[in-house]
Amino acid sequence: MEDIIRLNLDNQFANDCAYSEVVAAGEWVFLNFCVGNIGGSVEEQVRGALDNMEARLALVGLTLASVVKVDVLMRDPWNIPAMEKVFAERFQGRYPARKTIATEFAHQGGEHGLQVQIDAIAYRGSNAPHA
Repeated sequence: MEDIIRLNLDNQFANDCAYSEVVAAGEWVFLNFCVGNIGGSVEEQVRGALDNMEARLALVGLTLASVVKVDVLMRDPWNIPAMEKVFAERFQGRYPARKTIATEFAHQGGEHGLQVQIDAIAYRGSNAPHA
């Protein structure tokens, strides 16, 4: 049986939280709390979250093409069209299965801060696209 690998990016929050940002278990990779460009527009935050996701995937030799499932948490679900615009640019038709959830975030900046967070599952089996 392969080891389960738990990783964090080298960032300011990694040592303050009781979770792993990336968990690789067999053929599956789980990513959570992908965020970026906090305080920017929804489109900027989605781009930042996907940039963050790409950096985490790179730790295990994968790209966005390996992502098979995402859960997108949004402060305002009326911003789904902005999120979908960015997904169309970044995933280029190779979309993961997706669930979008409306939620409040307990984060610095209040209602003008964090707008989007993305969790993901990626596949790294023998037929998976690698970096």
